[in-house]
Amino acid sequence: MKTVFLLLCAAAALTGVVPFRAVPTRCSAGWTQIGGRCFIYVAAKLKWSEAEEKCVSMKANLVSVHSTAEYNSIHSLIRRSSTRNDRTWIGGTYCQMEQIWLWSDGTAFDYPHCGRFDNRKKKQHCLQMNTGGRNCWDDEKCSFRRPSVCAKGKSYPGVG
Repeated sequence: MKTVFLLLCAAAALTGVVPFRAVPTRCSAGWTQIGGRCFIYVAAKLKWSEAEEKCVSMKANLVSVHSTAEYNSIHSLIRRSSTRNDRTWIGGTYCQMEQIWLWSDGTAFDYPHCGRFDNRKKKQHCLQMNTGGRNCWDDEKCSFRRPSVCAKGKSYPGVG
């Protein structure tokens, strides 16, 4: 897990840009198209690093979120897929070296959805959604096991 953090931090610090995948022309079976990306809910309860590895094995990353509309679509996907509103891993991770949040797909962390990022006891370095009554984001220990959402394709206009 430290390797993932170090690679993300190094990429951000050295280049400021991490390449990501091209826009798919259409989504494969089991994936849902939202805008220019394909999304899939992964019900298996995995640690954050395991969830990212699962996404990468499908040529994707844990989902990054860049707007309220995108957040609402992802939230709806989780509800449709799981019939619940479980806390779910998304691609945010805290880079201790730079003291910034990053998305695992390399896009800018530019959408501040409701929630708190308190890094309690300096051990909460991974981002989950669907916490509290407003389904906010929250930083959490990466070793907790959660379902996740993966995405592949272009994240938003102006990137890639």
